Amino acid sequence: MTYLDYSATTPVNDEVIESYVRACKNFIGNPNSLHRLGIEANSLMKEATEQIASLLGVKSSEIIYTSGSSESNNTAIKGIAFQYQNRGKHIITTELEHSSVIAPLQYLVSLGFEVDFVPLDSDGKVNLEALKKLLRNDTILVSIGSVSSELGILQPIEEIAQLLKSYPKCFFHVDMTQSIGKVKLSLENIDLISFSAHKFYGMKGIGVLVKKEPIMLEPLIHGGKSTTIFRSGTPALALIVSLAKALRLAFQNMESNQIHELNRYLRNELEKIEPIHINSPETAIPHILNFSVPGIKPETLQHSLEEKDIFISTQTACSKGGPSSAVMALTHNESYATSSVRVSISYLTTKEEISYFVKMLIEAIERLQLHG
Repeated sequence: MTYLDYSATTPVNDEVIESYVRACKNFIGNPNSLHRLGIEANSLMKEATEQIASLLGVKSSEIIYTSGSSESNNTAIKGIAFQYQNRGKHIITTELEHSSVIAPLQYLVSLGFEVDFVPLDSDGKVNLEALKKLLRNDTILVSIGSVSSELGILQPIEEIAQLLKSYPKCFFHVDMTQSIGKVKLSLENIDLISFSAHKFYGMKGIGVLVKKEPIMLEPLIHGGKSTTIFRSGTPALALIVSLAKALRLAFQNMESNQIHELNRYLRNELEKIEPIHINSPETAIPHILNFSVPGIKPETLQHSLEEKDIFISTQTACSKGGPSSAVMALTHNESYATSSVRVSISYLTTKEEISYFVKMLIEAIERLQLHG
């Protein structure tokens, strides 16, 4: 099997599974129960939370556990909008965002909120001057992902955070789902940060929303004691412990020259294939490479490669299909937007796998063009 869809999800690290199993077997109490088993479970949960907070450089009290990035994004966006709508109803984002950011914003528009999309530079990065012009007295939230899940574009998050310091009534939310464990970024001037464990070799079903003090949020889920007042539900202790282990391992293994070398090799090989247009700019993170094969449907190409036991993605796993809004925003080319696919690699990827993928890709394109 040649797996090239690591940005959709990653295989769980063995050490993470071991941490999960140990917590399941040895700590059966509800962390909120007052008896000895509950107290022991709560102590372990606090220890894991302190480790996560230390790795991120935030306070333990600022960690909110969720089911994943989609819930974290929804909690941040709706939570800020409903809590601070008396200040204003203006929100700014980009056309590169994940559907779990765009969809709640569309919902808020139906309730009378106003959403502006900041223009991008030619390399897909936020135009800071354009962002400054969009900011208003009634702007309550700017939500910008640190790395585009489709194109791998790394945004100037620290520069945006510095700009927003001049707007104290406006909060800054960053979806870091595709950057945690891959890119070193300071969280110091960011108000809300979303991420999910399964993107860095952790378990599915556990994510985090970092909410800086003293920001308030209107919760999505009410009722029942949990780790904070902002997200109700019985704490998933084993998942929390496994997240702490996955995050620690991700931070230890963040630097990898191998991924840069593989990306360069793949990009060079794709550039030799005449129909292909590479959409990911040179400045994108090396883990993601998006390209288009005009005239061939992405799903058709994907399934053709799947027959060779090769797995890539069309857009993101959570997208609704159709033309890629992210590719369209960057290239302004409908042909590229309707024929884009994404290859995402990791430290587990080998050069042999890339070579095999390129060989099978060429065969698939020739076959599909012949029968197209």
